[in-house]
Amino acid sequence: MITLKQLAEQLNVSISTVSKALHNSEEISPETIERVKALAKHLNYKPNKVAISLKNSKTNTIGVIIPDILNHFFAKALLAIEEEASEQGYNIITCLSNEKKSKEINSLQLLSNGSVDGFIISIAEESQIENNVEHINAILDQNIPVVLFDRVSENIDCDKVIIDDFGAAYEATKHLLSEGRKHIILISDIHDLSVGKLRYNGYSEALKEASNYHNEPIVVTIKKEYLVDETIQSVFDNHPSVDGIISIDNTSGVVALQKALKLNYKIPQDLSIIGFSDDNVLQFTDPKLSTISQHTLDIGKASVKLLLDRLNNKEKTKSTTKIIKTKLILRETTK
Repeated sequence: MITLKQLAEQLNVSISTVSKALHNSEEISPETIERVKALAKHLNYKPNKVAISLKNSKTNTIGVIIPDILNHFFAKALLAIEEEASEQGYNIITCLSNEKKSKEINSLQLLSNGSVDGFIISIAEESQIENNVEHINAILDQNIPVVLFDRVSENIDCDKVIIDDFGAAYEATKHLLSEGRKHIILISDIHDLSVGKLRYNGYSEALKEASNYHNEPIVVTIKKEYLVDETIQSVFDNHPSVDGIISIDNTSGVVALQKALKLNYKIPQDLSIIGFSDDNVLQFTDPKLSTISQHTLDIGKASVKLLLDRLNNKEKTKSTTKIIKTKLILRETTK
């Protein structure tokens, strides 16, 4: 990589002259500025961002760490983060944890050397299950701001953007109860995550409050992605009286609908289904799936705004939690 020193040596001028010329300083003659820029372009000179950040304490770059790029929720949130950051004059560097704590740690170490001004993170599954977030607290101890979104931890004191996971599942369950459903089952492949636990609590609380509902809460947990099909088949095999399903992950609601139709359930006469699926699945379901909208784009944009507010108000001490309201959208799989 070409350096300022090498440019200065080839032009037989000082490093200071080269630096000022590249920044169009009035102290440097137009002819010298033209010579410096021409050589810099010819040699493909790129400023050393780390060096600039050490000098200016600002990179206008945000580090984003997400668990899974193939998950439509995270892909859509990343799109919103990039768009909002770009609008505010910031770039992003994206890293994937692939649900591994070790990769999350490596990403934080890689970018916390002055490459970014702050982080936007959704915590890896492994970190949440182990309840080990010391690596994120270590970043905060370096006075590098962090915003957590979706998957958060009570053991991290920082700004957060979440949806009302409890309220969303509570509202969905209350709707099925209002239809007169008597055997409502919750399906989840995120039961060990913070969002999964909150959604279960919302479902459980709604059932507890229903005086005319007499079944215990039933959770069917999908242990592995390749077990989705057989796990959901077991819902119908083991619970033939099921008349309501709430899926709290991105895909199992769609699979449950397909299974129910193959088993000749009339939807929604015999069975109502509500999913947390995003709008990417709607074109593939017939009848159209009722869903809880997570307003993913709003989550991404709010995360950037919270981080920039923190960067621009360094004396701010109290952490902020921004709650994005969900919306229950009733379509053809509910009454």
